[in-house]
Amino acid sequence: MTDLVAGEISEAAGEEFVIELLDRAVAGMGGQSRAGQHEMARQVAKAIETGDHLLVQAGTGTGKSLAYLIPLIAHSLVSHKPTLVSTATLALQTQIVGRDLPRLLKTITPALDRPVKVALVKGRSNYVCRHKLEGGFPSEEPAEGQLFSLGEDTSVPHFAVAMGGPSSQLGKEVVRLREWAEKTATGDRDELLPGVTDRAWRQVSVTSMECLGAQKCPMAAECFSELARHDAAEADVVVTNHAMLAVSAFEGLAVLPEYDVVVVDEAHELQDRVTGAVSGQLSVAMIHAAASGARKHTAITVDALNAAAANLELALAGVPNGLLPNGLNDEQLDCVDQLREACRAALSDSKGDGSQTADGGRQLARSRLMLILELCERLIVARENREVVWFSRASSFDPQQGYAQPDDTAPALINIAPLSVAGKLREGLFAGHTVVLTSATLAIGSAFEPAAGGLGLVGEGAPSWTGIDVGSPFDYPKQGILYVAGHLPKPGRGVSPESLDELEALIRASGGGALCLFSSRRAAEEAAEAMRPRLGLSILCQGDSTMTALVKQFADEPDTCLFGTMSLWQGVDVPGGSCRLVVIDRIPFPRPDDPLMTARSRAVAQAGGNGFMAVSATHAAIRLAQGAGRLIRSTGDRGVVAVLDSRLATERYAGFLRAALPPFWPTTDRKTAFAALERLAGKGA
Repeated sequence: MTDLVAGEISEAAGEEFVIELLDRAVAGMGGQSRAGQHEMARQVAKAIETGDHLLVQAGTGTGKSLAYLIPLIAHSLVSHKPTLVSTATLALQTQIVGRDLPRLLKTITPALDRPVKVALVKGRSNYVCRHKLEGGFPSEEPAEGQLFSLGEDTSVPHFAVAMGGPSSQLGKEVVRLREWAEKTATGDRDELLPGVTDRAWRQVSVTSMECLGAQKCPMAAECFSELARHDAAEADVVVTNHAMLAVSAFEGLAVLPEYDVVVVDEAHELQDRVTGAVSGQLSVAMIHAAASGARKHTAITVDALNAAAANLELALAGVPNGLLPNGLNDEQLDCVDQLREACRAALSDSKGDGSQTADGGRQLARSRLMLILELCERLIVARENREVVWFSRASSFDPQQGYAQPDDTAPALINIAPLSVAGKLREGLFAGHTVVLTSATLAIGSAFEPAAGGLGLVGEGAPSWTGIDVGSPFDYPKQGILYVAGHLPKPGRGVSPESLDELEALIRASGGGALCLFSSRRAAEEAAEAMRPRLGLSILCQGDSTMTALVKQFADEPDTCLFGTMSLWQGVDVPGGSCRLVVIDRIPFPRPDDPLMTARSRAVAQAGGNGFMAVSATHAAIRLAQGAGRLIRSTGDRGVVAVLDSRLATERYAGFLRAALPPFWPTTDRKTAFAALERLAGKGA
């Protein structure tokens, strides 16, 4: 193969250059060339050239990371601008930066005219703050379940190290963090193994609002977060996450380098991740904590803040949990307005002398006040801005039931989230950038419109886009069976006795090797508890250990079973005989009392659409496909996906949901599914 030099290629020859690099990379890594991978690489290169947005469904095993990384690299070398990759999960971000890109660059760098620079950008709180380590910020971290602490001092003084170290677990973690901070080159939390608790990490990190900024911080030149952003500005490929994209799109903040092309991997998660990143929550405890911090660190009078908190507490007394279709009532809005004015006055009074040295305590106090002020302003204009407001309460552990229950005696929390992120994404992400969205589960059947609509790509004024499905190298009808237990009763509360009996029979037939996915933590724990004495097999349950340890044990022990909830529905990659049966307890519809989903369904219905299909069924279809996708992870895998929800066989919407699944061989015949599992168990014996 003749070496190509990036500087010699033209835009017209971009696709050919990309395919040659792809072939070189695949050969160099000992892989096999795949038609779907070639097609995806060509389409990504074409989208970059034309500027049209692209949605790509790339099934498991396609090799989509290489198919989009190579066009991005080729473009960045000729455009002299960074290109972005955004992921939803830490696992994929780590895989791209730590495995995919290093292996790829090792094979293709000889064909390029210069080395490719790669950078990783995360939110500021993911990095150690050197100034905080040196005592530049007071140690005030949130109490459990609250945004702000209520005065608990969890600091670990420097002398604790010299005196032999602290005795508490928190103290030991912080001492280890301090020692690690002296050695790390990046300050990135994810490089610390084993990890530490969130409580310990807060002792050495700050949020973006708490940060003093490069102009004021005395340690800005050594700041890990600033160094990461500097590296990103000079990089060819920048790997980030959906939350950072959300901040860039919604707030217009320069948290990412200037770019013209971005690939959004795990794009089925983008809407939810962006929504989560821009949602807010206000509580009376937050206000008291902010007032306490302002009094302590800025010496201002906080009577107005405490009075506003007391009035809001009275206005929220006894309010029921749930959606507020019209937002807060007049009394509650008056209280929020009073709080807004108190925050404004406190911020004005706490400015301090501009000539003063950097004051971490003052910045911390003011950041809390600014956050509450922003929430107040959003709540006051929520209806006009089409934002959803609802009340909720913290849960508490019920020792008799063995799981967390909503605590009706807890103070009410006010929540706010955008009804839709489509408009903001259209303006902040799709305008001015070429966006490629990809996932193994992006279309329902051959339709990309459900996913595109939630992201702002459908409707009047929407930009042009193309959707393609490049397929999968797997022969799903020959490798897997979709068995729907149509004879079972419709799911009710908890796991029915009939479903437990069916689950036992399925696992017996397969001889173990089952990944069992449940719609709730309670259901997973109940099923695991019921199956252990019945089956005599090793049954792991989410919460027994870390997720990494559980998945590794499941993969290493062919007859072990793993029970869990949503975090297992996505991202678990266990090829081979250890996962020969995937059981799904019920269709993963959103909870009927989910306020945001309810509001979105109502909005669709008011506009003349079918709210259930557009919101709940679409949500369920994508997650059902993600769960079923855990079965076949390589060309040698064989197995059965068993769905214990008879509605997937009987209801009118069943065809819509099944259209999102990989094309397994379908059956409702119990004998056929069980015979297949018994054959698999025999082969593994």
